[in-house]
Amino acid sequence: MKTFYLELSEEEANGTSHKFYEVIIDETKVTIRYGRIGTDGTASSQTFGTVAEAEKFAQKKVNEKKRKGYEEAVRGVRKKREITRRTITSSASTVKNRVPILWRFKTKSAAFGIFVDKNACWVGDESGAVYKLNHQAELQVQHQFPDGVKCLVADGNWIYLGCDDGNVYDLSGKTPRLAYEINEQVDIFWIDIKNGLLAVSDRGGNLSIINYEDEQQWASKMEGESAWMVRCDEVGRVFYGDSKGVSAFYGWEDHHAIWNHRTNPVLFGYLGNENVYAATTASTVHSFSREGEPLQVFKADNTVFSCATSPDEQYVFAGDNYSSVYCFNRSGERLWKLATGCGSAYSMQYFEEKLYIVTTDGSLACIDVSEAAIEQAKAGQVTEFKEIKAPNSKAALVQTDVLEQAAAGTQGVLLECVKEGGKLRVKVLTAGFRSDWYVQFPKNLRQEGKIYLVDNIQESAQGGFYRVLGNIYSA
Repeated sequence: MKTFYLELSEEEANGTSHKFYEVIIDETKVTIRYGRIGTDGTASSQTFGTVAEAEKFAQKKVNEKKRKGYEEAVRGVRKKREITRRTITSSASTVKNRVPILWRFKTKSAAFGIFVDKNACWVGDESGAVYKLNHQAELQVQHQFPDGVKCLVADGNWIYLGCDDGNVYDLSGKTPRLAYEINEQVDIFWIDIKNGLLAVSDRGGNLSIINYEDEQQWASKMEGESAWMVRCDEVGRVFYGDSKGVSAFYGWEDHHAIWNHRTNPVLFGYLGNENVYAATTASTVHSFSREGEPLQVFKADNTVFSCATSPDEQYVFAGDNYSSVYCFNRSGERLWKLATGCGSAYSMQYFEEKLYIVTTDGSLACIDVSEAAIEQAKAGQVTEFKEIKAPNSKAALVQTDVLEQAAAGTQGVLLECVKEGGKLRVKVLTAGFRSDWYVQFPKNLRQEGKIYLVDNIQESAQGGFYRVLGNIYSA
């Protein structure tokens, strides 16, 4: 058995990125493992007809990396990136009656990531497991990522996952793809993406804005710490919350706040169709207009760790650290408070008269919050619900750099990777598109001169670049 171990340290706008690349030759089998130093990384294997073929392939891959600046190194010199796990000391609710749960899906560990739309319900937990269910709670897809899931967010037709390994993954195709790599120095607390613009808030109270080419637009240290809130809207505003309060910025421009309000430490942020909401340690949820006007304060009984609203924002929901869920009307009146029966809600989302929560005990629970169901629950009348457990078998670790060869007759859009200004960029080859625009494309798939076939591309909302929609193949 022979092993090549390489490392690369490169300066970026806000720090140094440290990566490794390992090639192991075991007779005719070649295993390649790569990723950020201190993680297990991502691995894939190939078997060849002869030992000579295996060694030739391995040497080719090593040489490719060396040409990119990787150098032979000794494993174990650096430590893993800093990660903060969110911890709630979840206590049992003091409320006698519980919410009317329709179904509950139990993951393997505390669940923090959630996204729900008409097509599916996504949940990600702190073991790195991600599950996609339909609205009948039937498991459709299971993925395993290298580290814990911080959050799941949507940007139009795209669904993104923020992971503790420092990466943001695109879940829109059948194979997850690496979308953004966040700097080693950033201990991610939350992310949001809108029109390809990525906003990252972190433990130190920093706000970083990253563009569609995974290049930093700007970064700034704010006054507070522990920035658990960052949300982006369609016109480029970024809403940020930390231990000192809530602020808003124009993400595409600079780091000067367009408004700021002091609150108690913010633990969660939610962006409604009209207004912005911040959950705090003072058992409150504050609402602001997007222009910065303070609107309402919703008062709970304990520290609030998550919040959400109905689409018209007539109802505001909150989850506290005593395993209770609240509902308020728009004017701040508390309509009800009920126990979850499955831990405290790390995050939540409303969809079609149902409130979906992910909790400290690893549950994704679908709650019926229609008026009739809630009235029955307040009277202690709840029916049995469907409970589903995650499969015992663990999914294989995602391999984001594997490209399937397009089958004959596959329709789509052709792209080409070119080098411009010393950087690898991707442009469109298929007629009918702007050939001078770049395409947002995974960096770990870029090879100079390579041709790709993708399901489709879509012009970004603000124009100037395209985004891949769906699957990516080798043409």
